[in-house]
This record gives sequence, structure tokens and C-alpha cells, in this order.
Amino acid sequence: MIALFTDFGVQGPYLGQVEIVLRQQAPGIPIINLMADAPPFSPLASSHLLAALGQYLLPGTVVFAVVDPGVGSSAREPVMVCADDRWYVGPGNGLFDVVMGRAVSAILWRITWRPSSLSATFHGRDLFAPIVAKLARSKNLQDKELLGKRWNEALVTKDPGDLAEIIYIDHYGNAMAGIRAIKAGQCQRIRLPSGDWVSGARTFHDVAPGEGFWYVNSLGLIEIAINQGCAAKHFKLEVGTPIELKG
Repeated sequence: MIALFTDFGVQGPYLGQVEIVLRQQAPGIPIINLMADAPPFSPLASSHLLAALGQYLLPGTVVFAVVDPGVGSSAREPVMVCADDRWYVGPGNGLFDVVMGRAVSAILWRITWRPSSLSATFHGRDLFAPIVAKLARSKNLQDKELLGKRWNEALVTKDPGDLAEIIYIDHYGNAMAGIRAIKAGQCQRIRLPSGDWVSGARTFHDVAPGEGFWYVNSLGLIEIAINQGCAAKHFKLEVGTPIELKG
């Protein structure tokens, strides 16, 4: 299976062009759109989101992951990661740091292969998609023409830790943070930059309509919400907004 994780959005030509390449070069392999609205231009926030979603992928899944504001720059290299038997292909800009840091085992390669025609601004279609297709077909890219040397495993398995910031705003205006429930400890309340405090609850049903609260969402992350309301608008939250946990 191939899973797509991008900030491309579902409108416009970008996601479709990637799927065309994948279906042409990896015919018959299922493709799912895991996420098309990852936090734009934010590999940091996206890295925590990708790690949370990745835990539900079957072993052997190949993930096309692109949040790449530095596309075309020599400052970042294209990479391939194998973390707990799930494969990730995309830019080496920190997008895979959390996945690798929380994996039992992780291996990172530089991708040295380049296609004969490479757009300066769309490496997703021209570079990453062909690698993903080949990997999904064969599960074996031990090819010196494609890959550089493996990076030192000790350097790629250091967990960067949880992120006490908002990493995603969903359709309802709920604000997801990069903090796992297991790291929340005895947190009773969360302080927001607006000066508001929100208390914890188990479900939306446990608070009155219009009341703000925090809860552990289905990905195991802390999320700030308002029952039948828009937390992002009410509390002035956006991706990157810091939050503070209190006992």
C-alpha cells in the first residue's frame, strides 16, 4: 500500500499529478490519501502529525510524505527512511525526525538518484513519486545508483520530544497539539496565550454546548475544542501557537 501525506491540498493539480505517476509506475497497488492538508510550510508540526498517523499503518506501507517549503534548495537532501518496517520517502528537512526518534529501529538513506527531467519546484512528482513506486513494487532499493550511504543509526533515533504547540486545526476548528497523552501526566488544565484556561474532559458530551475543554483525541494527542463551537476562532489558535500544561 502507498499512503500520501502532503500539504498539497485536494484542489489544484498537484495531488493528481503525483497519483498519475504512482498509478503508471506501480499499477495495481492501492493508494490512500492519508492527509492532503498537513500544516503548510511546517515540517516541524507535520513531523508530529505524521508520527501520530503512522502508528496505524500496516508494516510494509510506503509513505509518500512531502511538506517541503525548501524544495529545490541545496540545504535539504531527499531521503528514504525505514522505521519499524514502514517506509517513508520525502525531503530531509526534519519531516521524519519524530517518526525515526520513536521507532524501535530506524534506518535513513540519502537518495542520490535523479530523474532525467527534474522540475525545480515539484520534486514530489518527479523525484519522490518514482522512488515510492519502485519501493512499493519491490521493497528493495539497495541500489547504489539510487541511494547513498546509510546515516549513523544513533543519529536518527533520537526522539526530539513532544511539542507544546498547536500542530493542526481541523474542519471543526478543533486544535491538535504535538503532545501525546502519555506525556500529559497529571495535567488538569491548559493555559492558552489568549489568557484562557481549559480543563480536561473525556468526550464532548461531558461538557455543555459552547464550553471549551481539552481531551485526548483518537490519535492519542491532546486536542483543544469547544463543544459545538470553533476553538481556533474563539481562542485565537493557529499552527505554532504555544500552550502550557498545568497540574
